[in-house]
Amino acid sequence: MSTVRRTAVALAALSALALTACGPTGDDAAGGTGTPSAGTPTASASASPAGSAAPSTSATPTAKPAKPSGSAGAPGTKAPTDPDFDVFPCSTQDVTFTASLAEPTTSSYLLKITNKGTKPCRVLGHPVVTFGALDGQATERGTAPGIEDAIRLAPGKSAYAGLMGGAADGTGKTVDSIAMTMNTESDLVQTPLKASTPGLYVSAAKNSVTPWVDNAEDALSL
Repeated sequence: MSTVRRTAVALAALSALALTACGPTGDDAAGGTGTPSAGTPTASASASPAGSAAPSTSATPTAKPAKPSGSAGAPGTKAPTDPDFDVFPCSTQDVTFTASLAEPTTSSYLLKITNKGTKPCRVLGHPVVTFGALDGQATERGTAPGIEDAIRLAPGKSAYAGLMGGAADGTGKTVDSIAMTMNTESDLVQTPLKASTPGLYVSAAKNSVTPWVDNAEDALSL
């Protein structure tokens, strides 16, 4: 073979090798599994695994917190067990008041209060009795029960006290009315309740009043 022909064959072989090196491989041309080039994202990087369901948007509901112990409206506190825990002392705003002549010879009167409200109240101690325009007040006679034993005055119910007068001996004055306020063991301002007491003779040494009791007989005999 001549030199020119050998040179041409060699060049043709080199060209064929160059084309083979630059072109795609058989696997790449057929969509095979050639190694992906750097920077090319793979399909599995963003797709969910085959056969797995999409995450549910409604997770298992969490349990509701338990309600705190105690009464409604006051979490964490217990309801009082004493049914009378909110029964307050009676004042003149809670009652009506009358005075009836009980013994003309001694000018003694039966005092009566009646709960005019819709809730019970406690009747404490003695009534505070003053005599018209005269200074001073009736002295207390007898021992009043403590607050635990005080009368529980239900709506419409009454309590009684005895106001003892005396025979006119020239040492006092006669009055036609009295005023009464209640013992509340506090500084509560009260409007005095008035009652007519014709011929009541007021003497500092004799006029006295009993504690409130639950019946008229005891009020006049103490």
